[in-house]
Amino acid sequence: MLLALGAEFALYRARRYRLTRTVFRGVRFDQHGSAWRYAFYALLWWALVVATLGLAYPWAQARLQRFKLRHTSYGDLPGSFAGSGLELFLRGVPLWLLVAGPLLVALTLGTLIDWDALNTAMTAGDRVTLSRIESGADFHRAIGVAAVACGAAAFAAVLLYPLFQAVMLRWWISGLRFGELKVTSRLRTGLVYRVYLRFILYIVLLLLLTLLTGAACLFAVAALVGPRHDSQLAELLASAITVGLYVVIALGASTIHQVVVTFAMWRLGAQSADLSGADALDCVRASGAPSSALGEGLADALGVGGI
Repeated sequence: MLLALGAEFALYRARRYRLTRTVFRGVRFDQHGSAWRYAFYALLWWALVVATLGLAYPWAQARLQRFKLRHTSYGDLPGSFAGSGLELFLRGVPLWLLVAGPLLVALTLGTLIDWDALNTAMTAGDRVTLSRIESGADFHRAIGVAAVACGAAAFAAVLLYPLFQAVMLRWWISGLRFGELKVTSRLRTGLVYRVYLRFILYIVLLLLLTLLTGAACLFAVAALVGPRHDSQLAELLASAITVGLYVVIALGASTIHQVVVTFAMWRLGAQSADLSGADALDCVRASGAPSSALGEGLADALGVGGI
């Protein structure tokens, strides 16, 4: 819980760090408000999201975005958020049903199995009862359908994730307000899928390159320091190579995601945004200053947060 609270605190402070260093038309953005208050507020909403199996997510996002935009300004022009949780819910509930529906089916079928009897038999080591339960038609049917349902849910989640990101980005951009300035988005879903397909391609290339390099290193270690020489040294070098490959893959995947996905989504969001009431920007007066990097630079350097 403390880790989640600290993460939300870092998200808010990192957002402030970026905003105070974002300048448009020579005027700087600013963010105020208590980061700890936001962190506690966000933690309560995320607890509600978990308790409702994600159904409260649209309202959680709407409330959190209102909090952040209410404490955001462009010069002396105050920000606000007009996005509706109900609107996001209606857009996202078909996706939720496609992902969570099979899981709910699997959970329902799980009631056909007598879990108390199964647990008692396993605890007591009663193989006869275990065999009788596992050979039952309901047990095999429930396990088989549950496995298929979980696979379908996982496939749907991977396939629909770019669509979910497109829906979220359109909804968020269309809810931005700065005084009389209104923003709308005409982002196309196909462009988002193209971004994620490019990301998957680069990840596959990274894995292939890393695995080939690792295999070559392990082959070299086996040839130079094999069992005939020093087996302990060979095992140590093999372990070091394995750990190094893991670090390279983790850092490489994170870097690729930042460059290929995060930056691309920001660019698509900006390119697809239409402004109305832009005359309000002509009267904006500069205010605010860059926030201190103390306590914020680390979160920003690690790429904490997002839109």
